[in-house]
Amino acid sequence: MVQSASSASMGASPPISVVVRDLSKRFPARRSWAQSVRHPFSSDYVTSIDAVSFEVRRGEFFGLLGHNGAGKTTLLKVLATLITADGGSAEVEGVDVAADPAQTRGLVAPVLANERSLYWRLSARENLELFAQLWNVPRALLAERVESVLGVVDLLHTGQKLVGQFSSGMMQRLLIARALLAEPRVLLLDEPTRSLDPISAREFRSFLRNELAVRRQCAVVIATHNAEEAFDLCDQVGILDRGRLLAVGAATDLSRDLAGDRYVAWTTEPHHPELASRTVASTVGDPATVAHQSMDGWVPVEIRVEGGPAASAELLQRLVAARVPLAALERAPVSLASLIETVVRRSGAGV
Repeated sequence: MVQSASSASMGASPPISVVVRDLSKRFPARRSWAQSVRHPFSSDYVTSIDAVSFEVRRGEFFGLLGHNGAGKTTLLKVLATLITADGGSAEVEGVDVAADPAQTRGLVAPVLANERSLYWRLSARENLELFAQLWNVPRALLAERVESVLGVVDLLHTGQKLVGQFSSGMMQRLLIARALLAEPRVLLLDEPTRSLDPISAREFRSFLRNELAVRRQCAVVIATHNAEEAFDLCDQVGILDRGRLLAVGAATDLSRDLAGDRYVAWTTEPHHPELASRTVASTVGDPATVAHQSMDGWVPVEIRVEGGPAASAELLQRLVAARVPLAALERAPVSLASLIETVVRRSGAGV
């Protein structure tokens, strides 16, 4: 498994909140009617998570990345005690998830995708009052707790408005408010900004960071396909493929490692001799792609610069001395899709 250096600052680390060790889960494979008749006693299984291990500290966001079917949601459901693992172990704040699911549920709050358990014909406050009673919030604290979490997610102004009339962003905030009623130590989020517009999503991520990580010091495990969540919100990410955890580290560190010695030079002369010897052939070979990416004649040329920042600084001086038109020279960006695909490909090649 690829490991990357953590970007955590020097000093004492927060306590570890979530510990997952060699966790595995498989499900019976779907069978057609004909297969069931012909082979009634045979059993085929599909592995959803395969010997997965990682740790999450208090106040840390840990992102689970991977293609659909990689095992992200299954892993969240195991931590939420919604399903039981077949092997390995998981602990939340020192509590074994499988051995003591009741105590675990008092520490963990899941906010899963396609959540439909809110009551749309009730107001936000009425929903929270109902769930607070289901979670045995002391009656003397119920009104104060509901008022507090409504204020945290900025929904105090909704009054008697029915939840069925809420926007997607308001609905997501209410789900977080419901999760906070039990004052959990760990939150499990499954694509929390999937249905939000870009501005609402950015505001929601800022809220999650400030409220959950900074103020409440919750550990947050988040399954996402969103690049901004992975690169800007998560302290660490784990890349899953067919249930296997292939890489763990800060998303920016993994991207830098995968980009390696590739840089992008923005120029109006992509075939200048000073660039030609360094150009990565696959970058400028497609005129249509270059034309699509160009800005007023400036086009990106992907080049190889071995030696890191010092070598790129030396190359920049040479390009300026050779009067190569240059608007920028920067390390080649790696998209979230490319990051996942590259890690999966390297793992398959045994790199």
